[in-house]
Amino acid sequence: MATFTERMAPVLVLWLAVFLSGTWAVDKGNFKTCDQSSFCKRQRALKPGESPYRALLETMELTNTRLTLQLINDNNKVRLLLELYRLQGNMTRVKINELKPLKPRYEVPDVLIREPPTEPARPFRLDIMEGRNVVMSLNSRGLLAFEHLRMRKDTFSYKVTSTVASVWNNIKRVFSSSQADPEAEKKEEADPAAQPEAAKEEEKDEDGMWEETFKSHTDSKPNGPSAVSLDFSLPGVEHVYGIPEHADTLRLKTTENGDPYRLYNLDVFQYELYNPMALYGAVPVMLAHNAQRTTGVFWLNAAETWVDISSNTAGKTVFGKMLDYVQGSNETPQTDVRWISESGIIDVFIMLGPTPKDVFSQYASLTGTQAFPPLAAVGYHQCRWNYNDQEDVAAVDAGFDEHDIPYDYIWLDIEHTDGKRYFTWDPHKFATPKEMLQGLSDKKRKMVAIVDPHIKVDSNYKIHNEIRSRSFYIKNKDGGDYEGWCWPGSAGYPDFTRADMRDWWASMFAYNQYEGSMENLDTWNDMNEPSVFNGPEVTMHKDAMHGAWEHRDVHNIYGFYVQMATAEGLIQRSGGVERPFVLTRAFFAGSQRYGAVWTGDNAAEWEHLKISIPMCLSLGLVGISFCGADVGGFFKSPNTELLVRWYQTGAYQPFFRAHAHLDTPRREPWLFGPENTALIREVVRQRYTLLPYWYLQFYHAHRTGEPIMRPLWVEYPEDPATFALEDEFLIGRDLLVHPVTEEGARGVTAYLPGKDQVWFDVHTFQKHNGAQNLYIPVTMSSIPVFQRGGSIIPRKIRVRRSSSCMMQDPYTLYVALNLQRTAEGELYIDDGHTFNYEKEFIHRRLSFANNVLSSVNLAPEAQFSTGSWIERIVILGASKPSKVLLKTDDGQESQVEFDFDASMSVLTLRKPGMNAGADWNVMLQ
Repeated sequence: MATFTERMAPVLVLWLAVFLSGTWAVDKGNFKTCDQSSFCKRQRALKPGESPYRALLETMELTNTRLTLQLINDNNKVRLLLELYRLQGNMTRVKINELKPLKPRYEVPDVLIREPPTEPARPFRLDIMEGRNVVMSLNSRGLLAFEHLRMRKDTFSYKVTSTVASVWNNIKRVFSSSQADPEAEKKEEADPAAQPEAAKEEEKDEDGMWEETFKSHTDSKPNGPSAVSLDFSLPGVEHVYGIPEHADTLRLKTTENGDPYRLYNLDVFQYELYNPMALYGAVPVMLAHNAQRTTGVFWLNAAETWVDISSNTAGKTVFGKMLDYVQGSNETPQTDVRWISESGIIDVFIMLGPTPKDVFSQYASLTGTQAFPPLAAVGYHQCRWNYNDQEDVAAVDAGFDEHDIPYDYIWLDIEHTDGKRYFTWDPHKFATPKEMLQGLSDKKRKMVAIVDPHIKVDSNYKIHNEIRSRSFYIKNKDGGDYEGWCWPGSAGYPDFTRADMRDWWASMFAYNQYEGSMENLDTWNDMNEPSVFNGPEVTMHKDAMHGAWEHRDVHNIYGFYVQMATAEGLIQRSGGVERPFVLTRAFFAGSQRYGAVWTGDNAAEWEHLKISIPMCLSLGLVGISFCGADVGGFFKSPNTELLVRWYQTGAYQPFFRAHAHLDTPRREPWLFGPENTALIREVVRQRYTLLPYWYLQFYHAHRTGEPIMRPLWVEYPEDPATFALEDEFLIGRDLLVHPVTEEGARGVTAYLPGKDQVWFDVHTFQKHNGAQNLYIPVTMSSIPVFQRGGSIIPRKIRVRRSSSCMMQDPYTLYVALNLQRTAEGELYIDDGHTFNYEKEFIHRRLSFANNVLSSVNLAPEAQFSTGSWIERIVILGASKPSKVLLKTDDGQESQVEFDFDASMSVLTLRKPGMNAGADWNVMLQ
């Protein structure tokens, strides 16, 4: 065992080496900066090397699975308990809490899907290392801080306690001087906690410790200061990602010259771009990547959190780095990250990779994977605030049929309710909701209605009366029901941190409770940060109470619980049969288990279109794959070019929904002239032809935790040219998309990765080599999309009015050959809507090698049948055969008709006719 450095200040270096194998703009004045957040200001004032903590080595205990060690603050003599666990799956967990807190500190429940299993710990060193290389260091800059809970000095109880302690210390001093015991004296000297109060350094109260005012709102802070902080150093790392949600670049920026990135769920009115301001959700997970390794840090804390990032290479140009190399500089790049949270404990999971997919798997083992949505949810969604009445809904629905544009869901915003009373319908505008829903169901379409978590205070409203009678509302600091202003006016806020409240909420989605609802009605949870129009920063007061816990402790997890309860309600109403679809605006780590998210109240501006890509990529990296942005922009009105380009981008993002503000002109796809209608129709139809591939990606995300929409570096981790790319992305491994996001663009330059790789334009079948920047001329109909050579992608070419109408339709297989003339892919089929997919499904491996295309069953134990068949096979990069034979699983052979385009090397096999769930071989001779 390596020697621990006794002094903790410069190095708590428990680098714990576990051996590895109006105006349409946000008013920024409504939201705090770090300087206006007292705990952030205090913690940021701590300079490297000033942390007063040191390790008490005599307290170290090592069991088979855990190391514990006490730390002491030399200024105030308060002790902390550090626990270190070696977890299965190449992870390490570090927890730090007060040894004897004045009262319990909040530890986040329900996010972890289970208590992570441990494994025997090997010898520890003071770094996390692999061989001789330091992978990550904890507190290497000496910035550990842990504000212990204490009594306020100006209170009566503090004065009594201090007086009693002083008298007791004097008594002990008298007895110890008259009966001196050298051994006892040594023991007392070795135990700083036993030393007289006078020996402790007097702690000074700073502004904001016990009360803090922002604008007209005062936070009473009854428990005083309770912030925690810890820094991490990442040697060899220049690129870090994650910690959504921010409207910023994919690669996180350094923060030395501005505010840290803030994680604090807020209702931000048309957010500002390229800014570390907090937005609607918070996932405290960061990934670090270089060409050798990917690692991750999961900071499990639901309080307001700030993340500071610094780097020794920040600001250096490419020329500057080249100059360092020429001059022989041997400075190793390093990124330092500091996490600061207002309350709770330090509970951090270190995911050690070493590959990107290892990190995704490690994080999924902690918080779960993306919920597997019903197929319909992967289709197109039409929404606005608000469709006026049932006649309006019917007219929009008919408009899609008239213009031959498929869609699956039409949405209703808050105006559909009876006076903003959720779980109700406006008695005049939506008088017969079941009739409306049945009309959609007859066309195999669905609806989403909004259910927000602020409840109108109205004694004639059943939901309010039940919540109040059960005492389910969050309480204010004085013990009464907390009330704030939101869409209904005066509103109460259910305490979703309570399991019994969540159970009750779920029961309200039963068909006999939610009158007018049917099985084709799903749910949208908005405003669940929670949004409080007259609250501090448009959210809830931090001293509101959730039972024993303050709102400050649980703020970022509130929206997580709202979506959890809603999803459970949709599952329960079907008797556990149907998969739910729930969209949420607020989210936390683990929210992926319950549905989809979107990027909030964006604007009809080109920069907002561009930022939707890195925002969704960042969410995918931390487990939330089901992400999209409001197509066309929520605020303002897009011109036709922007609207078309946004449809073309949104159609290649996981969640595809158009949405618009109440005050904007109507923008259904057919309202912009026949030419633009045709362009939008074409891209929506492209989405539907690719539904088999999209659905397969959701299945993989559900099984593995890997992102659906992913940065190129995930698949090409050793290629530095991919590390900062954010204007193009991959869908799974096999489709590369470079949307057109510049106004008036006549061309784009796409980077095609992979040495010895080829890529095929999916529209023209033109082949391009990898590892190059390719200039692509574009017109308004252009969407640069490429299929990776070596892949097989299933499509359904017959597009109908909704995804359900296409369930039994045939498949076309697109086989793109690599330079070795091989290709692989998969086909996944289930019923598209129930939980039966766990046992009843088809999952087949498609492979091409040695001029034979075969389909092999990957799940022989699963039982499912389909009427779908293979009607076409398109082989890209092929040679012309003399004949093509099909051999089916019953041994029968037959010839297959084909066409060959010699100019593009494309071979098309027509109507081979085998069932999509069967074994077969197609042989080119």
